[in-house]
Amino acid sequence: MAKFADVLCAVTLLVLLPCSDVALGQTTDPSEVNGLRAIKGRLVDPMQNLMNWNRGDPCRSNWTGVFCHKVNDDTFLHVTELQLFKRNLSGTLAPEVSLLSHLKTLDFMWNNLTGSIPKEIGNITTLKLILLNGNQLSGILPYEIGNLQSLNRLQVDQNQLSGPIPKSFSNLRSVKHLHMNNNSLSGAIPSELSTLPLLLHLLVDNNNLSGPLPPEFAEAPAMKIFQADNNNFSGSSIPTTYNNISTLLKLSLRNCSLQGDIPDLSSIPQLGYLDISWNQLTGSIPTNKLASNITTIDLSHNMLNGTIPQNFSGLPKLQILSLEDNYLNGSVPSTIWNGIELTGNRSLILDFQNNSLKTIPDTFDPPPNTTVMYVLIHLCYAFQYSPPHQ
Repeated sequence: MAKFADVLCAVTLLVLLPCSDVALGQTTDPSEVNGLRAIKGRLVDPMQNLMNWNRGDPCRSNWTGVFCHKVNDDTFLHVTELQLFKRNLSGTLAPEVSLLSHLKTLDFMWNNLTGSIPKEIGNITTLKLILLNGNQLSGILPYEIGNLQSLNRLQVDQNQLSGPIPKSFSNLRSVKHLHMNNNSLSGAIPSELSTLPLLLHLLVDNNNLSGPLPPEFAEAPAMKIFQADNNNFSGSSIPTTYNNISTLLKLSLRNCSLQGDIPDLSSIPQLGYLDISWNQLTGSIPTNKLASNITTIDLSHNMLNGTIPQNFSGLPKLQILSLEDNYLNGSVPSTIWNGIELTGNRSLILDFQNNSLKTIPDTFDPPPNTTVMYVLIHLCYAFQYSPPHQ
């Protein structure tokens, strides 16, 4: 019985060990407490979400949005996450955020913050996530963010940021996601970003970017999504080297003032989405077949000429093919819907409007769930074909 009691005591002690930090009276690092107080001093909190920041110790009293951990054998607890997304906060970000020297997550998404991003953020070398999207931040992207070797994700989209994308971002060797879309960024996209070994998503759409598209992106080893719609790459063309971005799933360059021919992109094995509409692209449509899992091909609102090639058939996942508003002639290939799998609720939209097409194919027999928009110029007749469900 005595042995059983000894074992029970040992088990009890083992269970209590995780709580020993609080039991021993551990408190938050004083410099980090000062940092949190400075952060609160710059914020406007009309909903009183941070009311409990006025009392007790941040870690021991569970301040709203503050998450702490013990780091190694340090006698203090450290703030590792600051999660204040969607709290209706306004005001500015305090430079003293850098006092949170063990911070891994900085999350102020979907608030109403104004002012600039403090350059001091670049001193928090432990940061993995910077989530500042959906605010009203202005000014430039700090060069110092490039110091953050552990950073996995930078989300600053949907703000009012201006100025260039810092070349120092090419030092972010751990970054997978760069979301900088929906701002007022200007200048060229740094070609140096092509060297980032883990970069998956580069989202820079809806800015004021200019200059050439970097042909070096062909060397990006992991890129899956490159989205740069609604910028002004006037006089630039789509680099032919993009056919070598073997990991690419989505290429979206809509409304970018691009010129020249459409490059052959048939060697991108997993390309599922291609939108290069609303540009000034010329020449004929490449005749090599795109990846078999592609769902969307939008080449509309350009200046393409020649005939519609046969290579759009045999694409089993295709859902949208838009060639609207070009200078295409001839007729639509009667085999264009061959090999397309329209099971369940899946549908197919084919848009050929506003071209110079002259005839309907003799064997015009689209499958069910297909919408074809087709204008015959010599008849001035708009034809839309939507077969009934079978």
